[in-house]
Formats: sequence, C-alpha cells, structure tokens
Amino acid sequence: MTMPPFHLAFPVDDLAAARAFYGGVLGCAEGRSSDEWVDFDFFGHQIVAHLAPARSSDAASNHVDGHGVPVPHFGLVLEMAQWRAMADRLTAAGTKFVIEPTVRFAGQPGEQATMFFRDPAGNALEIKAVADPAKLFAR
Repeated sequence: MTMPPFHLAFPVDDLAAARAFYGGVLGCAEGRSSDEWVDFDFFGHQIVAHLAPARSSDAASNHVDGHGVPVPHFGLVLEMAQWRAMADRLTAAGTKFVIEPTVRFAGQPGEQATMFFRDPAGNALEIKAVADPAKLFAR
C-alpha cells in the first residue's frame, strides 16, 4: 500500500533561517514559495514554513521514558540506517538536541531510536527509527 503524503504548515520567524535549516541541514528540497511561505519536500511529505514572526514557540513537555518530550512536535520515522545518518548529519551541523540521539523502550515491542531538536524558530522535531518497523503501532 502506498501511503499518501501528509501536509503540515507551521510558523517560523525567519524564512532565510528556515531555508538554511530545512534545506541545508535536513536536506529537504524546496518547492514553491512566496515572500511569506516556503514549501519543502520533507522525505516525500509537504511541509510549509509560514512567516509568522509574532508567534512564539511552545515550551511544554510530557514525561516519556525519563525524558521531557517537547509538545507539540512533528517528525519522521526512518529506517535505522537513515536515522543514524541523520543523527550524524545533525551532530556535524552543530545541532543542539533537546533529547540526544538515544534508544528508548529497549527490549519492548515499541523499541525505537529517537532524537529531538528545534528548528531556528523553536519548532520541535522528532526523528525516530523503530527496531521492527512492523511494530510501529505495537502496544
């Protein structure tokens, strides 16, 4: 089954910084744009950075497996090799992690590698890889 791409629009306070981060650091190709927004190909999904300088990022978090997970956040589930490459790429770029690349729920059906970081506007992202992709929604 082919999964349809999702669409996510989110606020940023600087389009040049968003382009540098999503295009340069994460490697997302740029699509259409205007003076107020930029489309990015986020691993086959459409995300749109909208200029909204008055919006401040949320700083809430929920306790998950010993970590304060930022809420709200969005991200990707990659294959393990892709996840490791992304962790290396983000580390090399000097990314400040909210939660360093780590494995959580070890030995459980939901075992996953995960990392959290913020874009230049403060939006939280999570990139994860599930040890067994067939168990992505396992309880």
